[in-house]
Amino acid sequence: MSNEAIAALPPLRDVIREGGLQATKALGQNFLLDLNLTASIAKLNGSLDGLDAVEIGPGPGGLTRALLLSGARGVHAIEYDTRAIEALQPLVSAAGGRLTLHHADALEFDALACGEEGLRVVIANLPYNVATPILINLLRGIHARGDKATRFMLLMFQKEVAERIVATPDSKAYGRLAVMAQWLCDVKVAKVLPPSAFTPPPKVHSAVVRFLPKVRTDGVTFDVMEKLVAEAFGQRRKMLRSTLKAYVHLLAQAGIDETARAEDVPASAFVKLAQLVSGAAT
Repeated sequence: MSNEAIAALPPLRDVIREGGLQATKALGQNFLLDLNLTASIAKLNGSLDGLDAVEIGPGPGGLTRALLLSGARGVHAIEYDTRAIEALQPLVSAAGGRLTLHHADALEFDALACGEEGLRVVIANLPYNVATPILINLLRGIHARGDKATRFMLLMFQKEVAERIVATPDSKAYGRLAVMAQWLCDVKVAKVLPPSAFTPPPKVHSAVVRFLPKVRTDGVTFDVMEKLVAEAFGQRRKMLRSTLKAYVHLLAQAGIDETARAEDVPASAFVKLAQLVSGAAT
């Protein structure tokens, strides 16, 4: 019955107008109002039947509706904007107990504590101004919980950020974000959207990146890897024997040429170096 009630809700533009929910740049808001488009995003990695979907930044609820209508067992929506919390109340009622709103700052809220382990997925049009730190928090959560943290994530970024996440060595986009993401997940750009897909339209294209957590046995702590990669890419044009001076004696053992630059080194080699640094090498 809840799907019929959701389908009968007012159009999203009416929700925005009546709730005074015009997007604000300060909150990095760009809303998706085309329900055909949000439905396609919700199903980018297959059926949501029986799964618990976690959404960050639902805004007026376009993607939230799609997650509910796509068969999610439950949806946990994390929203900072009080206006959106109020505007989403009719959707909460229509969802018949399947939608839980968390009025919280996503930078301080553990999104991966929502829903049931083994049934959890994260699907979100992230606020662009905090998308990268939110991703780092999610990756930290995946590291702490392992591959059971979430079956997959579908996260929307500015296209430039998405390209940095999936970048490979020897490319200008390759950097800390690529190494951290690819250490913990298999990543792939799943969909590219033009500015016209959003209200208001941003100045750049956007892209959905799919993250599939890996089964890991490397024993490397998140903090060690994060610090190591930050130092390596801190001055990306310098050789690693300069940027990683404290670990230069370990580079050859990790299979890394000390005259290489960080942008030349694959994520797997950084993992090996981090194992040696932390004493976790086998």
